[in-house]
Amino acid sequence: MARRTAEIAGAGLAGLTLATRLAQLGWDVRLHERNPELRMFGAGIWLWESGLRTLEQLGAFAQATARARTISEWRIADHHGRALMSRHTSAADRLLLPPRADLYEALIDRAKHYGVDIRTSSVVTGISPAGRMDFADGRSSRADLVVAADGAYSRLRESIFCTSWMDFGSQAGIRMLIDRQAGFPDDTIIEYWHGARRLLYNPCTDGQDYIFLSAPVSDERGGRLPVDRDLWSAEFPVVADLVHHLAEDGRWDRLVNVRCRRWTAGRAAVIGDAAHAMPPNLGQAANTAFINAMALAAMAETTTDIEAMLPRWEQRQRPITNHVQQWSYLYGFVLGHCPDPLTVLRAKTLRQVSRSSWFDRNLNRGARFEPMGTTSPATPR
Repeated sequence: MARRTAEIAGAGLAGLTLATRLAQLGWDVRLHERNPELRMFGAGIWLWESGLRTLEQLGAFAQATARARTISEWRIADHHGRALMSRHTSAADRLLLPPRADLYEALIDRAKHYGVDIRTSSVVTGISPAGRMDFADGRSSRADLVVAADGAYSRLRESIFCTSWMDFGSQAGIRMLIDRQAGFPDDTIIEYWHGARRLLYNPCTDGQDYIFLSAPVSDERGGRLPVDRDLWSAEFPVVADLVHHLAEDGRWDRLVNVRCRRWTAGRAAVIGDAAHAMPPNLGQAANTAFINAMALAAMAETTTDIEAMLPRWEQRQRPITNHVQQWSYLYGFVLGHCPDPLTVLRAKTLRQVSRSSWFDRNLNRGARFEPMGTTSPATPR
């Protein structure tokens, strides 16, 4: 029996995960990256239980998390450091925080290990329900499965008319890695809020911390690069010493939401941020992409009728994906759109609600989700 084939456009986290898992299951896979080299932007990344189970199944866990801090608590606090919410982890409900580049390199190595044909400077211009992928140089290729994994600003999802809406949102974020500062916890993420401004402290490695700053896009000083240290230290006096060690520069991003009216057409699909970009408020965007990639590979493995399988895959995966996306948006809206006179009420409400099992279950549904096709037991750390 001939080996089945897949063509995937976009060598980000979603594309690499799907390509690696399909190749692991015996597919011939070509992965196309429009840039001349494989590279990953960003700083640190939250890997919840669902993402860690995926990495274990792919054999990428050890390399991806070799330098990662094991997080015991995610704490939300006001600008004076007073706790508003606390979310603890356990051996069966893990959160690790490696540099994003470490995760990316681990996935690249596993893709190569399983024989994925990675082609850089390969510009894909379209995909079709018939399983055709078109390239900027005029070439075309056909495969049993073609996938657009080219990010939130995907140029390919409209090849199969998928986009429902794209919300650019009201917030922007600045990400950076800084030298580790003495006196700050090495196993606790602390997310400080003051009005619509946020400073997120993440212990990342033994030598570096990951910092995320967010503010409304209309906030000229809050979104300024180089970072306005005077502003951020005045906003968050409890961590003023940390603010003075911030890098002058960082990566600035508009926080966006993408909703598709469908993910599939014929033998074509969209995945990852191309299908469901969301603000990074819960740290579950990449983990959700992993969940969907694993399910797509698992369901494709059980049938030769890809056209019939893809709608079933979408039907199965949309509920968890929509849930995570909606909660990520809701979280940012509630915490980031609170007028100053209501901050005391916000604090009291969050403290009460966060203690309920309903809140815990919904906030962490994606983080604790078990991806299809994962058989590895939880890896103790």
